Formats: sequence, structure tokens, C-alpha cells
Amino acid sequence: MAESEINKEFIIEVRQALLSRDSRFLNDRVSSLHPADIAEILDIVNMEEAKTIYRGLHEEKQADVLAELEEDVRERFLAALSPKEIAEQVDLLETDDAVDLLADLPERKQEQVIAQLEDKEHAEDIVQLLQFEEGTAGALMGTELVKVNVNWTVNTAVKSMRKQGEEVEDVYTVYVVGDDDTLKGALSFKRLFFSASSMQNMIADLYNDAPLETVTPGTSDEEVVSIMKKYDLVVIPVVDEANKLLGRITIDDVVDVMQEEAEKDYAMASGITEKVESDDSVWLLTRARLPWLLIGLVGGVLVAMVIAQYEHQLTVDPKMAFFIPLIAAMGGNVGVQSSAIVVQGLANQSIQMATMAGRLLKELGVGLVNGAICAGLILVFNMLTSDSMALSYTVSIALFAVIIFAGLFGTFTPLVLDRLKIDPALATGPFITTMNDIIGLLIYFYVGMLMYEMYPLT
Repeated sequence: MAESEINKEFIIEVRQALLSRDSRFLNDRVSSLHPADIAEILDIVNMEEAKTIYRGLHEEKQADVLAELEEDVRERFLAALSPKEIAEQVDLLETDDAVDLLADLPERKQEQVIAQLEDKEHAEDIVQLLQFEEGTAGALMGTELVKVNVNWTVNTAVKSMRKQGEEVEDVYTVYVVGDDDTLKGALSFKRLFFSASSMQNMIADLYNDAPLETVTPGTSDEEVVSIMKKYDLVVIPVVDEANKLLGRITIDDVVDVMQEEAEKDYAMASGITEKVESDDSVWLLTRARLPWLLIGLVGGVLVAMVIAQYEHQLTVDPKMAFFIPLIAAMGGNVGVQSSAIVVQGLANQSIQMATMAGRLLKELGVGLVNGAICAGLILVFNMLTSDSMALSYTVSIALFAVIIFAGLFGTFTPLVLDRLKIDPALATGPFITTMNDIIGLLIYFYVGMLMYEMYPLT
């Protein structure tokens, strides 16, 4: 069944099958689905229904489904399973997926699950990986990989590879190591099977000893993503300071990190400071959203104070009030556009602090062009609809200045935040729009004061 077929009608059929205990439907139409599709169904149905579907799956499919569940759904689901049930699935998962799953459990339940793992070597690897800090390469990596010794013959290597391959779901690379497990290079399947004239040929004569791109357990997950994107890698080895091979990070884990970072940046740009889900408690949702709302509140008060400070200007020509929303909106839009481009550049490392001056000059040029076009259009509009030269010039000149300032400010702010080791995504949120509102109105009223002195109303 295609993913698009998992719709409301299908979910109704699943629930009816559960009520009528229609095991044939569940086996033929549900159990045969891809684990990701089954995980989607478990996310929709209630917990009792989800447990019934889950327990009707084959053990290996159960493990795969657990790995595919969204984090918040998995937490609730795991809470309903016993440590023994969880341990049975952890034994079937690769270490990186097992660590992700166990990280969702309370510490005491983690210990209970690990104590019941049948594969003790697997348990030791998991315990070791759980020690690494979240957000690092160590927390991302899995220990399952295929490696051969540089001093082996082809015959010995092939036998070992067959045995190791049974424990590895996807073999992207065969690593070549020394006697002390130090990484030497990689072995090409093509060279192994087509260049070896005899099973007694040495791996030392066949492998590629060119340096591989590697990371250490302490490397940040963002840097891992950057390296794998830059060099177009599907897998990257993890080594310690002595270049000893510890594990590998595969592309599926990197994609998960990229998605999480994108969600985090989007939330931060929207003024949400914590990772939350729609079904979280009212208190948690409030705590995540309130800080930026309070900043917006303070910003609104400051905007009101600016308007109050120039109240006399509005008494000179009340029509100036009509264009306050325009100035604020244009400044906010330009600022967010500029900051979004810079934040994206910082994320993919196409922008460095060394290019700050060049980036600001370019943004100045863009601001001049955009400002001139927008200011010209609003000038024509006001000239046709208003008989006040002072108002026409005030709005146009202020808009021109505000667009330039907002562009430069939106560019400068994320660059500075990045240098201060603060997430630059903050710059695309309410901070930019609030500051541009305040500065934009100050510019607007100041220009108005000058223009109305030069072109007083008669």
C-alpha cells in the first residue's frame, strides 16, 4: 500500500478490524506495510489500538516500527511497554537506533532494559554510546560496520566480511584497519573482486590508502552534517584522537539531524524557544512561547512611546498616522528577508565572518535598489492622492531610509550572534521585526519633522 493510501478511510477500516478482531485484515493490510507507514498509523490511533497492532507484528518489524516513530509518540508508546518487551526490540536494533530509543526512557527504565538485553556485547556498545553528549557525533554513531585488517589475505577478508555483514543492515564502505584498529583507508568492492588475481593477494595491495574524511566523538552533529554535505558522503567513520576506528555515521542519521535543525530554526524564527509538540501541556506550551511574546510586548510599548514622543507631529498632520503600518511592515519584511538569507548562509557555511564587510556592502546595494523602487512608487501614489508635498516626501524618504537600515540590520545581527556563539536563527524572529518597528518609526517621524518644516501646511 502506498503512503498516500493511509487516509481517513483506511484508518476507519483498521479500527473496524480491531473491533471485530479481524486478524486477516491486520496481517494482510497492516503488517505488510513499511515500518514508517505502520508508525504513522500508530500515531493516529489511540494507545490501546496501537498496542494491539504493534503486538501483532513480527519481532523484527516491531523493532523497525519503534525506530520510525516520532519522538513524542515513541515516548508515550514506550511508557506502555514493559522493560522486557522493550529489551526484546533493542536486541534487534542497530546501536545508533537503540541509543535513540533508550534516550526516550527515564534513567531507571533504561537500566532495567539494558539489564535484560540478551546480547551482552550489544549491551556494552549501547552503554558506551549512551555516555556521549547529545548533539555530538558520538551520540549519532553506530558501532556496526565492516572492517578488514590491512595484513589479511583476500580469502581471510572475504570470510570475515561475510560474518560481519550479518550484523550490518547496510554496508556502505569496508574499512581497512591496522593491528591496533587504527584507520588506514577503505577497500573498494570492485578492486577486491576484480583486481585480486588470487585469494591469497594481500589487502595491503588492494585498498585505497587515501585519507578519509573522519570525525571524532566530540564533533558537533551540525559539523558532521556540514562535512557530509560538502563531500557528498553517505557514511563517515568516527575515530578517536589516536585515529582508532570507533564507529560510523550513516546518511539516514544525518537527515534526521537536518530535519531537527530545520524544525528548531523554524520554531525559533517564530518565537518559540523550546521544542514542543501540539499535544504538550498548557504550561509547557506557554513557557516555550511566552518569552518572545513578552519581548514583543516590550517592543510594542516602546513603539507606543515613540509615537507619543512625536504626538505633536501627528497633530500637525494627522494623515501621517495612515502610513505608520506601512513603515513598520516594510521594515520588518526587509529585515526578516535579509536575516533569513544570512542565517541560511551561516548554516551551510557559505558565509563566513571574514565576508561581513562584503555582505553588508552587497546588502547596501540591494537596499538602495529596492528602496528606490518602493519609495518611487509610494511617492507617485501620494502625489496622485494627496495635496501635501510634505507628506509625500516624508513617506518616500522615510521608506527609502527604513528599507536600507532594515536590510543592513537584518544582515549584521545574525553575523554578530554567530560570532557570539548564539544561534543566529534568533535574528529571523520577533527580535528583528520589533527593532525595525522602533527604529523605522523614529526615522519616519524625524524625516516628517524636517519635511514639515521645509513644506509647512497652509
